[in-house]
Amino acid sequence: MIIIIMFGAAIAMFASIMFIEHRTSRIILTTVCGLLFAGATLVMTLNYSQHFGMHQVTTTTRKTIYSASNSAMPLALYQPVGTSGRDDVYIYNVQTRQKTPNHTQANEFTTSKIKWTNRATPELVTTETRWRYNNRFFAALYRWSGMDGTLVKRTNTLEYPRTYVKLTVKQADQLKKQAQTPAAKQAQAVARQQGKTAVASAVQAALAKNPHLSAQQIQQVSQRAEQRFQGQLVRQMLKNQQ
Repeated sequence: MIIIIMFGAAIAMFASIMFIEHRTSRIILTTVCGLLFAGATLVMTLNYSQHFGMHQVTTTTRKTIYSASNSAMPLALYQPVGTSGRDDVYIYNVQTRQKTPNHTQANEFTTSKIKWTNRATPELVTTETRWRYNNRFFAALYRWSGMDGTLVKRTNTLEYPRTYVKLTVKQADQLKKQAQTPAAKQAQAVARQQGKTAVASAVQAALAKNPHLSAQQIQQVSQRAEQRFQGQLVRQMLKNQQ
């Protein structure tokens, strides 16, 4: 709306100067249109430079994510960017299996980080601060300006279970190649059996402490135990690479 007012005032001011012959009327209309044009320009400039008529709104969303490795391995994958770690890009899935993984944003408004938790399922917590109009009047006034929803800052917190292992994409590729060797495949067969034993032992220990565990609680204990074993296996494979 402010754009229409500004251009309308400019056209009206030009028309007043060019086509109104009566001197007094021309001066009055030109002055009014000029002031309207200047006011509209000032208000638009203040909106772009100082976000006049707007305020900041912060929202937080939370969603379940999965390892982008598309395997049972509890891997928290990331791509290093720079040296500070603040600009690292974290890679994840929003489904258990997907061809193209998702990733956190890489720009000057976004900070991404990992937080280790005791939960069995990883989650992505995104906190965004954006500019929003104060009311309907300013929303109508600045319509088509493109300022509504402008991002101020964003923080992505990837909350991974402590059983997960943080790896770069390069390290994950190296592990994948290592797992394809005959010796590794043989070791994996042994590890799978050891994993089943470790999970069963963890469930038995949990039931010994609390015989009234629900099916969901037993599943959580089993999932954590499996993640813990897989994490130890990944760490051992990384150690063998060194």
